[in-house]
Amino acid sequence: MPSTGEALAMDGRVVEGLPNAMYRVELDDQTRTRITAHVSGQSGLLRLLPGDAVRVELMPYDMTRGRIVGKR
Repeated sequence: MPSTGEALAMDGRVVEGLPNAMYRVELDDQTRTRITAHVSGQSGLLRLLPGDAVRVELMPYDMTRGRIVGKR
């Protein structure tokens, strides 16, 4: 596990679009964990649809929320 402050990057797929530029993302790990993620400021112009493959950063103190940093 990364130390405090280090983001953990993972791949996933957009499952659902939510209000306020939030998305439900299913991670590509063994458990198929679903998280809530927003688009990062530098990638704010991304238009995402359900099924799009994305790269997500998670902070170690809250593994249920993340930030989408780009498309794969």
